Formats: sequence, C-alpha cells, structure tokens
Amino acid sequence: MTLPSIEVHGLTKRFGSFTALDKLDLKLEGGKCVGFLGPNGAGKTTTLKMLTDMIFPTEGECFLNGISVQRERKRAMESAGVLIESPEIYPSLTATQALRMVAELRNMSREEQNARIPAILEEVKMADWADQKVGKYSKGMKQRLNIAAALVPDPEIVILDEPATGLDPRGMAEVRSIVRDLKKHDRLIFMSSHILAEVTDVCDEVALINHGKLLFYDTLDNVTARFSSGQSSMDASFAHPVSEETLRGKLDGNPDLVKYEQLDPRRFRLSFKGGLPAQGRLLRQLSGEELELVSFQESKSVLEEIYLSQIEKGD
Repeated sequence: MTLPSIEVHGLTKRFGSFTALDKLDLKLEGGKCVGFLGPNGAGKTTTLKMLTDMIFPTEGECFLNGISVQRERKRAMESAGVLIESPEIYPSLTATQALRMVAELRNMSREEQNARIPAILEEVKMADWADQKVGKYSKGMKQRLNIAAALVPDPEIVILDEPATGLDPRGMAEVRSIVRDLKKHDRLIFMSSHILAEVTDVCDEVALINHGKLLFYDTLDNVTARFSSGQSSMDASFAHPVSEETLRGKLDGNPDLVKYEQLDPRRFRLSFKGGLPAQGRLLRQLSGEELELVSFQESKSVLEEIYLSQIEKGD
C-alpha cells in the first residue's frame, strides 16, 4: 500500500521585493499529524496555498501523493481535503445541504452522497445538527462543518490552516478532538498553527519556519531531545496542596532532578535528565498515599521554550 505523502522542492514565493517563502524543501509521508509552526508572516499560509494551487510559486514545485500540484492540479487534489482560512457557508443552508453542494462540486453521485455525508457529520460530531440551518450555528460549529466539507472526498491528505484560531476554549477543544480522530484513519494531516498547546496535544511531528525558511522538521520527541539540552520536563498534579518542603523531602537525593517549579498549590513542574528511565524513577518517588499524585504528564511548556529560542535566533 502506498503511503500518503506531501513533498515540496525549492518552494519559493516572492511578492515584489519581499520573499515570503525561501527555497523550502519538505517531505511528509505516512498516516500522522504534522504541525506547521511559525509566527505570523513566517510563510505558513503561503506554503499551504501553493500546496493547494491557490497561488503560484515563484520557483519550485509541490507534490501530493507524488503528483505535481502545478502540472496536474485536478489529479493531485483528488486525494486531498483542504481548509484554508475560514470560508463562510450560506446561512440559509442546512449542514446536509452545504455538504451536498461540496459533494456535487466533487462530482459525487447522489448514492455516494447519501452514504458519505451522514458518516462525515458523525466524524465531526455534528449529526444532531444535520438538518439545522447554518445561520443558527456557533462559530465552533461552523468550523466543524468547514472541516466536514474538507472530508467530503474521504481524503488521504488533509490540509488545515489554523483550524482552531478565533474559537473559544470549548470550540478549540472540539477541533482538537476531531483532528485526533482523523489520525485513526491513516490520513496524513498537515496543520498550520501558532497555538503550541494544540500542536503538543494532537501532532506527532512538527516543522518550524520563520522568515520563509525551514528551521527544523522532526518528531516532537526528537525536537525536545535536540533543543532542550538533554532535559525533559513533566508536570505533576496532586489531589491536595503540597508544599515545596514536602516535595523536596520526597525527592531528596534524586540524581536525575535538575530543578522543580511550583505552578500552583497542587502542581509542580519537574525538569530532569536521563530520559524515560529517570522519568520512571521520579514517578515511583512521587507515588504513594502521602502525596496523592493524580497526574504526571509531559509539560506543554517545552515546545514553547524551544519555539521561542529558535525564533529569536533567526530574528
């Protein structure tokens, strides 16, 4: 079975004297979610628009499943579902009607539509709203329907441009849940974002660009190991408030511990060296009835620290 793939070779885009993207080379392959990170103006949306032939590159070429987007647009895009920015949906249409319109543009038969549309609405958790007009939807519901529209052709490749931007916390959580579920179908998801917690939560790999240049592309684990001086960071949460003195006494003598920071009365951030074996030793020390540990998970601040340090180096 051929794995879904996205490739760009020497991708460059200039607007007059301004270079928005500068000789980008990137190859993504397999069923996974890749986060595309970078500050505003870094070139993320420009890249996605060239990947989907919305704008033309000054130089270079894009390939979806090995097919050139610039030379065989229709055939290349057959395997892709795309959400760039946030298109508006006619408020007088129901969710089913809106998806039928997209399906007809994709030349899907009515029989295919009848089978596919209910399945998509289930996938984005909108089945109960299938016959309600879009004008009654919240912003988060509209965004879920936009994602549904991208899924109409049952794509192998899904390209999302900051899908949770502008949503309230509940809407953001719903979108993250949908993206996590998309990975279960062996799809290749390429998602731009500047919400680092979102990337940490749903992505397997991350690519960072700044000023149109790729700074790195790797798995989250490798990025953390490469740029965090060999240190890892875990957040420990307890059922009841724990004092620094109590925690210090519990971890006294641990050679792996570099430092700890109290985040609030019930949470601490622990930085340590030694990888998974050291993580296991810390967990054993924190377990037990005295402290009542309720969660022990990788700190979401690690990617933020790496992101900021790499962006500052490039500025």
